[in-house]
Amino acid sequence: MSRLRDAWRRWAAQLATREPATSLALFRVGVGVSLLVSMGLALRADVIGLIWVDARFGGMVTLNQNWLVQLLGGATPAVARGLVWMTVVAGALVTVGLGGRLPKLIAGQTLLALTSLLSVASGGFDPLTMSALWLLFLADSNRTLSLDCRLRTGRWTSQRPVPAWPRYLAVLQLVVLYGATGLHKLGATWLPTGGYSALYWALQDAVFRRLETAWVAWVYPLTQLGTFVAWSFEVLSPLLLLVFYCRATRARPGRLRALVNRWDLRAPYTLVGLCLHLGILALFEVGPFSYISLSFYFCLWRPEELARAWARLTGRARRRDENNMSS
Repeated sequence: MSRLRDAWRRWAAQLATREPATSLALFRVGVGVSLLVSMGLALRADVIGLIWVDARFGGMVTLNQNWLVQLLGGATPAVARGLVWMTVVAGALVTVGLGGRLPKLIAGQTLLALTSLLSVASGGFDPLTMSALWLLFLADSNRTLSLDCRLRTGRWTSQRPVPAWPRYLAVLQLVVLYGATGLHKLGATWLPTGGYSALYWALQDAVFRRLETAWVAWVYPLTQLGTFVAWSFEVLSPLLLLVFYCRATRARPGRLRALVNRWDLRAPYTLVGLCLHLGILALFEVGPFSYISLSFYFCLWRPEELARAWARLTGRARRRDENNMSS
């Protein structure tokens, strides 16, 4: 019984952890930009009348029902366009950090209203964005790097601590995203039995590819390597939870804990994920999936770690400028 009580106390203490809001603020900016990209793509393609207007009002198909759309009078052209622009405005407020929690709630509900009308016109990035907006609604992500902070303190940044548990949930969401995606990729083309050919065949799909890809046959081994790396990256993502646990309990004994803490595996994980998503952006048309996914990466790092990385980066740039001026 005492072990259970001690475990509960450690769990409660971990959830009570507070830290500066830098990681959550950068996460907020990434989510806001992703939302603006999503709505911008819909506006640029001029598909609002096709996918979010019901057939009764001149749309392409009969749409599903949503409580907010019904409350506004149905999926008419005016309602659909109004919801899109409400999402754009809310997304802009989320990005700049103005209005507290309310813009996150509004953006999440308007995006849910739109995407629930026609599920086949939605992508996996939409529920991921809504999940992120809900986490931001629960978090105090406007505490720093926001207009709210500027108006409140006269400065753009603040070191006032906020609860860290929303950042933990964002990490868990990222692990679930990649882990579940990897476990769903059980077709032969993702495995040695299919020659790791999934990426090659994906690049032959005219629906999603950005470029003409006849040249891909000449670099087929590279597509096999990409398939192997992508699938392994996703399937092994749950090991991140072990990494975070070992880092949080580094003072306790244990060979496995010492081995995991010897190298910071978050760095290669982040690098591989960044390369994969840059490849997706360069080769495929899959909406803002990479933008919203990469937004979660900020939560992999504690605020003080991000601050040290920024100081090193700006310090090197400053020294380079000084050297150029002296020469």
